[in-house]
Amino acid sequence: MADSYTPREMLEKLVGFDTVSHRSNLELISFVEDYLAAHGVESTRVYNDTGDKANLYAHIGPMESGGVILSGHTDVVPVEGQNWSTDPFTLTEINGRLYGRGSCDMKGFLAIALAHVPEMLAAGLKTPIQLALSYDEEVGCEGVIPMVKELAGKMPKADICIVGEPSLMKVVTGHKSGIGFETEVTGYEVHSSLAHKGVSAIMTAATLVEWHNARNADAVASQDPDCIFEPPFSTYHVGIINGGTAGNITAKTCRFINDFRLLPDESLTEATDAYRSFAAELETKIKAVRPEAAIRITRLYDMPGLEPEENGKAEILARRLTGDNSGNVVSYGTEAGHFQAEGISTVICGPGSIEQAHQADEYISIDQLDQGARFMRDLIDALS
Repeated sequence: MADSYTPREMLEKLVGFDTVSHRSNLELISFVEDYLAAHGVESTRVYNDTGDKANLYAHIGPMESGGVILSGHTDVVPVEGQNWSTDPFTLTEINGRLYGRGSCDMKGFLAIALAHVPEMLAAGLKTPIQLALSYDEEVGCEGVIPMVKELAGKMPKADICIVGEPSLMKVVTGHKSGIGFETEVTGYEVHSSLAHKGVSAIMTAATLVEWHNARNADAVASQDPDCIFEPPFSTYHVGIINGGTAGNITAKTCRFINDFRLLPDESLTEATDAYRSFAAELETKIKAVRPEAAIRITRLYDMPGLEPEENGKAEILARRLTGDNSGNVVSYGTEAGHFQAEGISTVICGPGSIEQAHQADEYISIDQLDQGARFMRDLIDALS
């Protein structure tokens, strides 16, 4: 007889798999694959290039188009350097909260969906449900990109996607787009007393960083007071920077990690082109001093924004099931934009609060897990 789990029991299983993004998620994928197979549900893996990670998707119900995708990522952020009060990979209940890495972001939603597979099967779904579990969302939504293509090409196309990122079961209809880079400046070392004969990679990088400050200032100055995002403007950010050899030597190298988070109606391509153009002009100047000098920009990831849809099918369904009619958008990125880009109506709606995500002692409240379970039961009823 196939094993069955409550959402809490399933969450305990999922949290027990250490799926920090720099590690493999295949043990978790194998567990889910076996669990689904035991219930007669066939699933498909989509491996990454190195074969140490995989997405998993499955179709439950009639092999017809027009279904609902339940999407969630299996990877979690690291725990190193965080002061945890409990074992992060053992689900622990304290005062109505379930602690563990990924309990909120976002194994709670996956646990609810997977625990209700037997009910999906027993309900006689008239509209199918597709489960979509991805890898490497936390490092740029790398896994969902090939999976969306696979789903669109090999499965009946769904009409709706619900991405279960923690939203306190509120319906989120929009989020900013994002793109990240590694920018590497190569300079030329000379003694700092002869700085005019060399190129400081650090000081050149500082000019590029200042470009971000200028873009931020322009964004703040031109913000729309009616914009519902927080903050109500796009942001340009440098998060990590390192370089230099000594205090009296012009730096040979400097690298920094930078990202843009733009309102959904702004173009990532235009912002990227503007940055690359500025860098190219600056590179011409430093090469005039030393031809060895250079600026190299490498794209690390990009995430399309989720744009609020007018009379979107996903929003209508999620609001009907939750009773939530408030307007909600978020500034963080998710996989939702990738599904929407494929022509699938998409919203975010999941248990837990984003305030607990990525933190030491991450938790999901039992009440939120229960709310998510009620949502899932209501969704099954609505599709049956």
